[in-house]
Amino acid sequence: MSDAAETIQGLLSELRRGTITIGALSQLSEPQYGYSLVSVLEEKGMSIDPGTLYPLLRRLEKQLLLTSSWDTNEARPRKYYMLTEFGREVYEGLCREWRNLTASMEKIVDHKGG
Repeated sequence: MSDAAETIQGLLSELRRGTITIGALSQLSEPQYGYSLVSVLEEKGMSIDPGTLYPLLRRLEKQLLLTSSWDTNEARPRKYYMLTEFGREVYEGLCREWRNLTASMEKIVDHKGG
């Protein structure tokens, strides 16, 4: 891999961190368990490793953005996550900021010279 490609990969990892949080929050207005969330995000073009997602879900729950509950009715118990009201408010704020940021970046990034 070239030096530029390696540098790009590293920088993309930094960019992805915040987008994964927004992506996860976007799908939790209805209860989801971890693997279903991985699948839904993948279907929508956002690949996320379960080893990245589960710590993120725990962190978001500690920040009171999510609530969780166990469903033990199936053969295999599953922990379901869902946005709290506070989480919904934070998600909506993040979406506003995301739109502002992408609009600014569109003005900054020169499509002719890129």
